[in-house]
Amino acid sequence: MYWLEGEEEFFINELMDYAEHHILPEEEKAFNLSVFYGKDADWTAVINACRRYPMFAEKQVVLLKEAQQMRDILKLEPYIQKPLESTVFVVSYKDKKVDARTKFAKLIKEKGELLSTKKIYESQLPEWITGQVNERGLTITPRAMSLLIDHIGNDLTRIKSELEKITINLGGRTSIREEDIENFVGISKEFNVFELQNALARKDLPKAIRIILYFESNPKAAPVQLVLPALYAFFSKLYILFSLPNPDEKTAAAALGVSPFFIKDYLTAARNYGFSGTENAILLLQRYNLKSIGVGVTSMEDGELLKELVIKLMA
Repeated sequence: MYWLEGEEEFFINELMDYAEHHILPEEEKAFNLSVFYGKDADWTAVINACRRYPMFAEKQVVLLKEAQQMRDILKLEPYIQKPLESTVFVVSYKDKKVDARTKFAKLIKEKGELLSTKKIYESQLPEWITGQVNERGLTITPRAMSLLIDHIGNDLTRIKSELEKITINLGGRTSIREEDIENFVGISKEFNVFELQNALARKDLPKAIRIILYFESNPKAAPVQLVLPALYAFFSKLYILFSLPNPDEKTAAAALGVSPFFIKDYLTAARNYGFSGTENAILLLQRYNLKSIGVGVTSMEDGELLKELVIKLMA
């Protein structure tokens, strides 16, 4: 019995997909694979399916998907207490966790296997993406990876989908470059949050305004709700940099949780803003985040909001 729970759907979906398509050979699935969905499943039907013996096979597979939507899920307890050895029972319980203090949770751990997932941190994304890319026999440049992360964030399901699309379109090449992200994911390599961050680090106001004008013309490219958290994360990491005593590039990159390839941007920003300028930037970003949701301002377009913000940041 396998209980898959937690915040990160990607890992749960991957395991459920494996259980559905790879445990049983194709010719055994018709009689030995049962799939239930929590919203519509009756607990008695699930238990009865689990207690059946496999037909013309050594084992059967019973899947309970979206179990967090199932009423009376605790009534599965009698089966979990005495599971059938010939049944592989897999439960997906998304966005939630069973209270570890309860008898039910203790029973799951005693009689089965429990996987509890959580969202991975942004600093862990490069390693995870590298693993996904390497599995496909490919490599990815640091800038291409940064574009992908800045645009998608930690939506692992979408990242995997975009990597699959890129892989199909690479032809004979084995390296994913910036232009591949631009062509196949639909992100401009010149006008994106990463390049805006780069312009701010260098206090390049003309470039920053050009990028914001592009955002105005292409609202889906970088909504303000994506831009402001990304900039806040940048200046928050920059703030940490000032607490490090004379760090070299490698030490600074490790402390900030960024690729050594990008640490020069942070060192440049540290020189251009200083400690007080970085503190001021964080305060400004907090203030403009409130403005973006209508606090303290009557009406202001996203583009105007960002222009005003970058001018104040660089002042």
